[in-house]
Amino acid sequence: MQSEYRQRREQLMSKIGNGTAIFRSAPTAVMHNDVEYNYRQDSDFFYLTGFNEPQAVAVLAPHHAEHRFILFVQPKDREKEVWSGYRCGVDAAKELYGADEAYPIAELDEKLPQYLEKAERIYYHFGRDRNFNDTILKHYQSLLRTYPKRGTGPVAIEDSSLILSSMRLIKNKTELDLMRRAVEIAVEAHNHALQITTPGRYEYEIQAEIEHIFRLRGGMGPAYPSIVAAGRNACVLHYIENNCQMQENELLLIDAGCAYGYYNSDITRTFPVGGKFTGEQKALYEIVLEAQKQAIAEVKPGNAFDAPHKKAVRILTEGLVELGLLKGEIDKLIEEEKYKPFYMHRTSHWLGLDVHDVGIYQHGENPQLLQPGQVLTIEPGLYIVPDTQPAEDQPAIDPRWAGIGIRIEDDVLVTAEGNEVLTAGVPKEIEDVER
Repeated sequence: MQSEYRQRREQLMSKIGNGTAIFRSAPTAVMHNDVEYNYRQDSDFFYLTGFNEPQAVAVLAPHHAEHRFILFVQPKDREKEVWSGYRCGVDAAKELYGADEAYPIAELDEKLPQYLEKAERIYYHFGRDRNFNDTILKHYQSLLRTYPKRGTGPVAIEDSSLILSSMRLIKNKTELDLMRRAVEIAVEAHNHALQITTPGRYEYEIQAEIEHIFRLRGGMGPAYPSIVAAGRNACVLHYIENNCQMQENELLLIDAGCAYGYYNSDITRTFPVGGKFTGEQKALYEIVLEAQKQAIAEVKPGNAFDAPHKKAVRILTEGLVELGLLKGEIDKLIEEEKYKPFYMHRTSHWLGLDVHDVGIYQHGENPQLLQPGQVLTIEPGLYIVPDTQPAEDQPAIDPRWAGIGIRIEDDVLVTAEGNEVLTAGVPKEIEDVER
């Protein structure tokens, strides 16, 4: 993998010319008191280095005569390592991660100026670490003050994420192999959940079984807090309490993905707890499934990123009119967004190192065009939220629909020929999910 990280750094350095790019590791996060969450590196930092420790800074200085890739890391410390784990240390940072030079993180203020004083600009993303943001600004302002004496130094700061996001948007074979493994594990977990779900069990039991498979198969764990939502809980888009007992005539919506090698899968399926759809559940499910299939068909090179969403919205709106949950002319209903009480989110997002991965969706008035190597989700849904108040020109909601929430989500790779549904191994046809 080190050759992979090196290639990414070289690609980025070719784009920044005589600039210097600076990346900060993710901070540690406190769960409670002095107990920390498992550490997860910043995605940009990991993408460029593969380094998985906190309190680190990576500098890329393509214009420097000797050091183009520099790491600032925590030094070896036997006492601290006994308590909180082994550190790479300064010397090994060069040997294991390919840095041209490495320093203790405490020397950042002293050493950083030599990599900035001949740079034309600084590339840095102002993140949540306000203290480090201030550090970058301090060095920038100091170099600006002394610019007249040297005639060199950065005269601007540009957001590095804008360049990196375009790189990360297109996945190569190495990345896709990791994503396929994340998918493979999640597919197994979802199929297992379908088999073990029965009335009387609790949502958290299903969650435990799913996440057990994630770890058992070598995954890092859930890609995001798993949603296991029975009945009306499925109408809460990010429901994560997962503490209710499942009933005979309810649907179970599971939105769960696995993280593997820092890359993620993201799958949602909805199926009947008792094995058979009710008439109302089936009618809504058929609409969502058709919307998803037609949206997936829009995933192909050259199509706009929002083409799947537009297709899904049309199919969902037509279905809602057919069932009497909306009334009016289809185009006008879409234009006025009358469908939004029942479908309030978008159909897609990018997927990769982050679940909602980086990448531009819109260039001004022009949507991003789909290209081979991109991976996106396709996840239409319908949610008949209890006590929803329809608009004045819309019909009252018959109580028989209330509390039904359905979402179907797949991970889709854009290929040269069209698309590949990476998550096709989880069934979604009615005859396959009924028991």
